[in-house]
Amino acid sequence: MEIHVYDTYVKAADGHTMHFDVITGEKDHPKAIEYGKEWLKEIGEGEAQMTQNECTFCHSQSCPEPVEQAIKEKGYFIQKMEGCP
Repeated sequence: MEIHVYDTYVKAADGHTMHFDVITGEKDHPKAIEYGKEWLKEIGEGEAQMTQNECTFCHSQSCPEPVEQAIKEKGYFIQKMEGCP
């Protein structure tokens, strides 16, 4: 499966920056932003600003099985990088 990676930097409520990738099975920037906002709500950061300025397309690649499975189940996978709970 080919995946599409959107590099994201979002300011958390306490002021620190969260860096994460939104990974999707389709190259659809608005959908990636929607998925990122959904995840932010899940972690209690639903008020964080997430637009095309915070979330940019990075690259496409093949993916490992756990990522593919998550995309099949939820439509997306979040790869936590820095400052994420």
